[in-house]
Amino acid sequence: MNATLTVVGLGSGDPDRLTLGNLRTLQEAKRLYVRTAEHPVLDWLAASGVSFMSFDEVYEAKGDFPSVYEEIASRLIAEASQGQDVVYAVPGHPMVAEATIKLLRERCPQAGVDLQIVGGESFLDEAFTRLGFDPIEGFQLLDASGMTAAHLQPSLHTLIGQVYDVFTASDVKLSLMERYPEDYEIIVGHALGVEGQERIERIPLYELDRVKEFGNLSLVYVPRSEDEDLRIRTFERLHEIVDILRSPEGCPWDREQTHQSIRKNLIEETYEVLETIDEDDPLHMQEELGDLLLQIMLHAQMEEEEGVFNVYDVIQGLNEKLIFRHPHVFGELSAEDAESALSNWEAMKAEEKRRKGLQPEAMSALDSVPRDLPALMKAYKLQKKAAKAGFDWEDAEGAMAKLEEELQELREAISQGQSAEEQALELGDVLFSVVNAARFIGVDPEEALSLTNRKFVRRFKYVETELRALGKQPSDSTLEEMDRLWDQAKLKERQQSE
Repeated sequence: MNATLTVVGLGSGDPDRLTLGNLRTLQEAKRLYVRTAEHPVLDWLAASGVSFMSFDEVYEAKGDFPSVYEEIASRLIAEASQGQDVVYAVPGHPMVAEATIKLLRERCPQAGVDLQIVGGESFLDEAFTRLGFDPIEGFQLLDASGMTAAHLQPSLHTLIGQVYDVFTASDVKLSLMERYPEDYEIIVGHALGVEGQERIERIPLYELDRVKEFGNLSLVYVPRSEDEDLRIRTFERLHEIVDILRSPEGCPWDREQTHQSIRKNLIEETYEVLETIDEDDPLHMQEELGDLLLQIMLHAQMEEEEGVFNVYDVIQGLNEKLIFRHPHVFGELSAEDAESALSNWEAMKAEEKRRKGLQPEAMSALDSVPRDLPALMKAYKLQKKAAKAGFDWEDAEGAMAKLEEELQELREAISQGQSAEEQALELGDVLFSVVNAARFIGVDPEEALSLTNRKFVRRFKYVETELRALGKQPSDSTLEEMDRLWDQAKLKERQQSE
């Protein structure tokens, strides 16, 4: 006959809240273990002559909570496996915030131990009563040890348990402050419902880790709020706003847009983000990234209205792709440097194609280069793909020689008066060769040209400013005058950089 391990809830802390059945089980237990002796009911039981053994020494011996719970579960199963019934008492209700119970439920059947769980009053019961909120309005219970800002939903009443000490409280505060203002009023409860020990403190959020005497019976309550200032930071609110804008009651302009009508906006917003990167302007970048995100949201919303996909499908697909293509992070492969990480990425991209029924080996090396990239950027990517396939110069000298050859052919096309189309093709060859040379010296030609563009704008504006100081404009100045000022601008830049 299998031995029985009975788990009993001690309730929220008041001995008067113990059921008669639970009290009888505790009093009649031949071997009674408790997760921790730091519970008001156990003080009362000890005073009434009930003896028990606690696992408090395990907390002191182990360095983290998972190790503690692992040790407790192992010991209990070992005791029960000897053939004698064991009673294990835990604070509150066994099925609420009790990690050891999860382990016991997984392992007792394998060990041949009959596990019985007897409920008790949870700390939630007292929290609903003493803090005065109805969970049906929307409620979430979080564990302080694993809580992040991603778990928080301001529209829900939030109880945070396992706030054992000031260090845990500090971590909770930092997570909460990612979603709530620092002066948001929260409540800290200690020993709720326990006569003579209960303490309820209403404090601004920033004072959470200044509260004294956190312990096993402490919790944090964050009241729900429909304040728009809290919702405005959520992705869900962004999705809702875009949905409203596209609805019949929304904005007439937004409602009329199609993928094609706002196609150019996506390109323009992308380049505006790039400009903020080039200017090293984080605050402007924040704004422009928002504008770019809006374009993504609008395109996804249009497809959601057609029932094809929504933005959450986009997010899911991206998450799955990132996990799949990083087996050295989320899988068993390794990558010691960026080159090996990129190699893993390319291998997983090829595997994705195979799963879609494609044959990467039979595809052109150039097929993956987007058709509508800007020409300079596309030339760079085409050459990189071709080089990977082995079609490349051996060194920079080969690329430079090709550039000189193409320049000569362009000169000949111009001097011979060839057609505009023929001259354009020769010019294209020169530009393509310039990209090749850039690749060999490790420079992105798009970035290089952007740097030169900004330099040109900066120097030309200097020329304009100096001419205005002389009461002149470029249109009524000679090339020699402007060239002299241009050289001044170059000299000033050189002096500033030294």
